[in-house]
Amino acid sequence: MSDTGLRVPDFRTALPDPAAAENVTYDPSRARLRAFSSTLETTTEYGSPAYVTVHRSRCADRTKNALDDDFDATDYGHVETAVEYARTHEMVCLDRQVGRHEALSFTCRYYVPREHGRIALAVAELFEPAAPDDEPDFVTVQVPDLDDVAIRVLPEAGVTAVLGSDYTGEAKKSFLRLFMFRAKQRGGLGLHAGSKRVRLAADDGTTETVGQLFLGLSATGKSTLTAHGMGLDPPEDAVLLQDDVCALLPDGTVAGSEGNGLYVKTIGLERAEQPAVYDAATHESAVLENVAVGPDGAVEFDSDEHTANGRAVVRREHLASADDAIDLDRLDQVFFITRNPAMPPVARLTTEEAAAAFMLGESIRTSAGDPSRAGESVRVVGTNPFIVGPAGEEGNRFRDLIADLDVDCYVLNTGHVGDPGTDVGVEDTVTILRELARDRVAWTVDDATGLTVPGEVPGLDVDAFDVADNLPDHERRLRELRAERRSHLAAYEDLDEAVQDAVY
Repeated sequence: MSDTGLRVPDFRTALPDPAAAENVTYDPSRARLRAFSSTLETTTEYGSPAYVTVHRSRCADRTKNALDDDFDATDYGHVETAVEYARTHEMVCLDRQVGRHEALSFTCRYYVPREHGRIALAVAELFEPAAPDDEPDFVTVQVPDLDDVAIRVLPEAGVTAVLGSDYTGEAKKSFLRLFMFRAKQRGGLGLHAGSKRVRLAADDGTTETVGQLFLGLSATGKSTLTAHGMGLDPPEDAVLLQDDVCALLPDGTVAGSEGNGLYVKTIGLERAEQPAVYDAATHESAVLENVAVGPDGAVEFDSDEHTANGRAVVRREHLASADDAIDLDRLDQVFFITRNPAMPPVARLTTEEAAAAFMLGESIRTSAGDPSRAGESVRVVGTNPFIVGPAGEEGNRFRDLIADLDVDCYVLNTGHVGDPGTDVGVEDTVTILRELARDRVAWTVDDATGLTVPGEVPGLDVDAFDVADNLPDHERRLRELRAERRSHLAAYEDLDEAVQDAVY
């Protein structure tokens, strides 16, 4: 029975057996998946497939889950519609693995109509093949051609129905949403974050590692910073482990989710700025989605002809900045990425301030969510639109985990300081990250903001980013900002008062 008193059917057993059902093509090759969607494909100058979709971002306003939303017979009916469609139409089915960590690894089964094999192709490139004969932990059925858009999630059952949308991101996030939900059930916390391992040379000739996490909404610099090599030379290096979703566990490890590939934004992609990502996106193995491609197959990453949310599925093996591993052995530093002009390029946070920053999730709207509102200021708990369960509990869990693990936390402004202010360039941020990893930043308290900020960073002119000098009427604007933050946090009844009172 559901919380509404409805008798909920076992949707899993009603789905066709992929190994036996005549209407299901089970785990087809890459070539067959491309063939299924051949009428939709444009072949690029690199030999890779490119597709243009009807839906070009997630339908967040059409998404409901059975734990947090009012879920009635109509909502369960959407799931039944997906299951019945899978039983009566020609479908493709894949079994893939999300996560490798011994405490957090799941088999995921994905159904989609055969003519939309391109979505299955992307899923296959993102996630590793599952072990043979494993029963699925999570099941998603995506039916793009229905008129009404509805994404319905049954977290406890591990079932997601995606109706009316042909966006690959809905398939990917259907599994990652449940990966994060299970992490929380097991004492950890799922995070919309990139993970990175930095290896540095010690004075005694050995190397030491620093584990970093970057929390931020899509298009705020999370992928750029996670994938950046930080200008290090061997034996030192900085490698990407995960680009999008991972989970912090009570033992301090960070479990990754995507083992095969990454789903990267491509708008404005340039080799000079992101050489590793550019090379992977222009490899023949990439799968492009809503990226402009000329009649001669020329790829135009700087064009928003279809959307500013163009994407490429790239293989880890072709991304020079990515490591073979996806799990981080130990977390040392967490960075909250913002674009708030009232913030310095970096500030060090106390444990409670870090939990407040997690809850505030200050960022800007991007084309990955609602393209019509891209650029607007927004607050999203944990910069994570995929939370299942009470948001306040997430903040408390985050605070407890980083306190127990003695993790250092910072807020990074990757936009500009002041209005119009001074731009914080990628190399400025990378310099900060590198020197923080080396523990060579001298700290001081900023009178204007009350924050702990760098007094000195090797290789960076910190005075150029002074908030008081760059932000007109800074006293009033900071006062109003703190009041807004207090009001925002007060709305979370489950959030500990110590975190609510830690507004910075």
